Amino acid sequence: MQKAIIGKKIGMTQIFDEKGNVVPVTVVEAGPCVVSMKKTVENDGYAAVQLGFGDLKPHKVNKPMAGHFAKNNVAPKRTLREFRFENTDAYNVGDVVKADVFAAGDKIDVTGTSKGKGYAGVIKRWNFQRLKETHGSGPVARHGGSIGACSDPSRVWKGKKMAGHLGAEKVTVQNLAIVKVDAENNLIAIKGAIPGPNGGTVVIKDTCKA
Repeated sequence: MQKAIIGKKIGMTQIFDEKGNVVPVTVVEAGPCVVSMKKTVENDGYAAVQLGFGDLKPHKVNKPMAGHFAKNNVAPKRTLREFRFENTDAYNVGDVVKADVFAAGDKIDVTGTSKGKGYAGVIKRWNFQRLKETHGSGPVARHGGSIGACSDPSRVWKGKKMAGHLGAEKVTVQNLAIVKVDAENNLIAIKGAIPGPNGGTVVIKDTCKA
């Protein structure tokens, strides 16, 4: 059965494994999530399951979404995500998905929104090398340098690495390992770092790696 869950990043800490080694982990409050909608090949052209996470007060839901939740007899949720599974027979509308769908040792992919860093120069954004700061290179040690020839092509190539907005984009880290699952408190400890700030919404699903 393919598995996925929505959660909230709590923060990083470290735990000890059975051999006494220190393992850096990120703790995620995973679920409980409710199956708020189920799509089928017959009706929608593809099979998918929509999960909802985080309770939301009814007066904060607009009319279209209130109708969506009422149609499926599900309480309003703050975050909705859709997952395309090859087989959705194990899921039904109203089912609750908890952290115990995963177990220690499972390999997962984690998707989140990275921290926004605002407008950044080429060194911070693209790891450019600085110019030498001796013999008159002037106040341009951290500048990007030439962005192309003059007469040909008479323009800047698309995708040119330049200064600009950094972060605040969708990032997926693949093939991470689950170290520990606390089903009672809906917590999952994931080895290593995951995208986003503390309190940010993340999606955990089975890894696409072999």
